[in-house]
Parts: sequence; structure tokens; C-alpha cells
Amino acid sequence: MAGRAAARAATRGDMRYDVLVLGEVLVEIHAGTALRDAAAGTPARISYSGDALNAAAAAAAAGARTALLAVVGDDELSVPLLRRATGLGVDVSHVRRAPHPNGAYLLSADTDGDREFVYWRTRSAGSTLAPRHVASWRGLLTRCGALVTSGITGALSPSSRDAVLAAARLVHGAGGHLTYDPNFRSRLTGRAEARELLARIAPLTGLLKTSCPADALALVDTADPRAAAARCRALGARTVAVTAGADRLLLHDGSGAVYLPVPVNPEPVDATGAGDCFSGTTTARIALGDTLTDAVAYGVAAASLSVSGRGGTGRVPAFTETVALAAAHRRAFPLRPPRPDR
Repeated sequence: MAGRAAARAATRGDMRYDVLVLGEVLVEIHAGTALRDAAAGTPARISYSGDALNAAAAAAAAGARTALLAVVGDDELSVPLLRRATGLGVDVSHVRRAPHPNGAYLLSADTDGDREFVYWRTRSAGSTLAPRHVASWRGLLTRCGALVTSGITGALSPSSRDAVLAAARLVHGAGGHLTYDPNFRSRLTGRAEARELLARIAPLTGLLKTSCPADALALVDTADPRAAAARCRALGARTVAVTAGADRLLLHDGSGAVYLPVPVNPEPVDATGAGDCFSGTTTARIALGDTLTDAVAYGVAAASLSVSGRGGTGRVPAFTETVALAAAHRRAFPLRPPRPDR
């Protein structure tokens, strides 16, 4: 009886989730060599990723009741794609279907972040995300603890951009938390369009996570993490986290900026999805009531652990592992007080 009641609640949109993730799920083909060296017979491995799935998997692993809000295709890979998401603890009962193929990408990566990608997204199911989908999820969005979405989702198509803004406004208006990662991709969108979307969504965010120098140079004209954080805050973001290389993160919550060292992973394999893991884990812990400091500590720990796996969801750490690493790291590197901006 309880299971049927939960199913009915999910259908009506009455179920409350700690974290919703709005975005794109992709088929991932991981090449065993650099793409320029790929030849007939090059080994490859199929998996499932995309920044939305990566973040949702991390949020679920961190203990949050998590659902994916996405549009998937009608090709043969949709069944294993959704099965993988379910296996990662993510509720896919609200995912919509479209008569289009799923997006896919070919990846070759190393632990230094020198990654090569070839994408197939034209007319993909994910790019059909639109405000009408957001309207169908209204009950979920106005009751959730937090929403995670990104500039990648907003860059897939004009309708996807409108959907990101509509969802962000619903969550913000209902008092929920919004985490946004601009994730600028020049192959998807121009700088002017990405800047405009950032300017419109930043005032709605509880956490804006960005990278420096990549995102910062393109979107706020600086390669300095402190300046990037200050400029994002000036756009209206309440808290800004700036990843500044593999070994540190700058956090600015309005009281000042502080660098947080990232735990070193002794066995790195692939950094793909580490930023998404940070966003999903941190957002989950905020939604579950942790302090910002603790949530971010768990986020950087989970992101560090995640690079031991190959591909975006190749290594999703259990929360017990994340807690243990965060505690050990905090003992070794006590948090310094933030330095006020001048």
C-alpha cells in the first residue's frame, strides 16, 4: 500500500525531493587512446554520463532523495541509460521521452584535465527540453529542497535555455536552494549568450560554482579566482565556489574569500565529472541541513575520490568514504578564516 501511495504521489507531483537535477543525460563512449591516435580496432567502453546525471548520482550518494528532470530519446540505449541512473540511486520516474536519439560523446581523458571530446547532439532528445516540461514538473520544483542545473543545459537550444530560467525562478520563488554551474562550452554557445544567462540566473542562486581560468575568462573577464568570485557575487550570487586547478577551491560567502585545499587522490584516473560531483554532493548536504562549510568540505572530498574512476559516473563515492576523507583532510588542513574583500 505504501509503495502504491508513493507512486501516486510521484505521478501527481506531490512527492518532495531533497534535490532535483535538471539537464542532459548522455551516452558516453570512452576511448582507450588519444582521439588523434584512434584507429580501426581502438578499444572503447560505453557508459552513461552528462553533467546532470553526474551531479544527480553524487547527490543521491550523499544521502539526498534525488530525481532527474530530463528528456531522453527513443533509441535502444534509453533503457540501459535509465537503468544506470536508477542503479545510482536516482529517481527517473519523471523523465520525459522524445522521438529523437539520445545525445552521445566520445571521450579521451587524463587526470590533468586534458580531455578530448567529440559530441553528437544535433536534434538530440535532451535538446528538446522546454518550458512545457518545466510546467509539468511545477509541483516537484516548488516543493524540492534544491535544484542543480547548468549552463550546458541552457546552451542546448533556445527552449532549453528558457526551461532553465523557468525552473530556476520556480525554485527560487518557492524558497528552495539553486546551484548553478555556468560550465561554458564554446562549441555550444557564444560568450555573449552565456554571459546573459549567467546575469539572469545569478541572483536566483544559493551557490554558483564556476571554474578559473576557463569559465572566469570567458564570462567575467578575469583569470584571478578572487576577482572571479567577487564579480559573480556582484551579479547577485549569494555564495560562489571557484575551482582553481586540481588542488584548491576558493569559497566566497559574502563575509570574505577563503582558499580550501582539495584532498589529494593518490590514484587518479580521470577527472571527468569531478566538478559535477562537487556540485551534487555540496547541494545534497545543504538541502539536508549541513552548514555551508561542512557541505563544501564533503563536496571537495567526493570530487577528489571521483577521479579514481573512468568517465563521468565511473566512480561515485559512498558517503561514508566522503565523510572519512573530509575529516582526515580537515585535521591536516584546518580551515582559515575568510579574508574580507577590500
